[in-house]
Amino acid sequence: MNKIIFCKKCLYSNLHPLGLTFDEKGVCSGCNFHNEKNTLDWSKRLTDIEKLVKPYRSKKNNYDCIVPVTGSNDSYYTLHVVKNVLKLHPLVVSYNNYFNTPLGIKNLSNLRIKFDVDIIFRNTNPLSVKKIVKTTLRKIGSVYWHSIAGQTVLPVQTAVNYKIPLIFWGAHEGMEQVGMFSHLNNIEMTRRYRKDHHLMGFEAEDLISHDDTLSEDEIFQYIYPSDEKINSIGIRGLYLGNYFRWDPKKQHEQMIKRYDYKTSNFNRTFDNYDYTSCYVYMDLHDKIKLYKHGFSKVTDHACREIRHQRISRNEALKLVKKYELKNIKFLKLFCNWLGINEDGINFALNQFRNKKHWKETSPNTWKFKGLSTLMKLEKKDKKIRKYEFINNSSLNLGQNDNYVTFGK
Repeated sequence: MNKIIFCKKCLYSNLHPLGLTFDEKGVCSGCNFHNEKNTLDWSKRLTDIEKLVKPYRSKKNNYDCIVPVTGSNDSYYTLHVVKNVLKLHPLVVSYNNYFNTPLGIKNLSNLRIKFDVDIIFRNTNPLSVKKIVKTTLRKIGSVYWHSIAGQTVLPVQTAVNYKIPLIFWGAHEGMEQVGMFSHLNNIEMTRRYRKDHHLMGFEAEDLISHDDTLSEDEIFQYIYPSDEKINSIGIRGLYLGNYFRWDPKKQHEQMIKRYDYKTSNFNRTFDNYDYTSCYVYMDLHDKIKLYKHGFSKVTDHACREIRHQRISRNEALKLVKKYELKNIKFLKLFCNWLGINEDGINFALNQFRNKKHWKETSPNTWKFKGLSTLMKLEKKDKKIRKYEFINNSSLNLGQNDNYVTFGK
């Protein structure tokens, strides 16, 4: 195994699946990208995007742009910027992944009311979704592929169908985590990044094979429009993170105060704000990430908070060690929904454990050798400073935990 190199500032290593580079001081490209935020004239960046969107303003009171939302993550802030800062008239789209929490539905309903927007929901046949999940679980060890695929294709399909060329996204994951591009590159949405990184190398068409029962009728709603259609309309997807100083914690807290966004504790991270709409992302999906890559979402959250100088590297490592091996809570929900048993899914997922990070000490007993185990805590900072995320609700809103079904 190649030597593992850790960033001197954050907790990421050269094994990050999006790719990292290091400068002569041992600082990773993600940290250096974040430092770029301190050098930019953000008022000028706002002027830049205002000029950029001017030609897209409808002269007939039609929609100016498309904004995809889930009811959590950066949905509120993105829509706030589009409507109240850029003064655009958006058509909002939302893909139903069927893993909905009661809290997510509440936040989505509140978003629709507070922002007074039209929303198009995509409710794919749930039987087809379950077949797709079984296929992606078997082929690539993912239970979340359909959700990412649906969330990233629906806005583009809608842009084609309604001939609305402008789509807005929040921040670019590859930029925020590993500094894949500079803000000044003004990077936009691409088919290639979606396939290579979001979809783990698999387009919808790639799921169909002779050894599978999936048909074209079951995956057609996930097929990306052709380049010919995209180019004929001039569709482009802009990332607001290029033009606004991105700080998810600060932005969420603004949305809590201004729009009554609701939050919840999670079992596997300290961040109460992200992915409150989904029972799977911060649970089973996060566990699979740990199996494959030797780190989980809590490391992403911790690195982000280091870069915003809200916690030290040592405090961040303590948080990672505290949360990353926590048990998941909602496996039974997922198994009941998909129609499989827990032993079956555990067997399937064990095939995707990365042997760099896991050692089978006896049948079905595994020892974690992940990235955090290679980093030592310093003796100082024995206690984590008081560091709070607002918790004003719960995923199930005090009810029994069940996926909330709507539309189908």
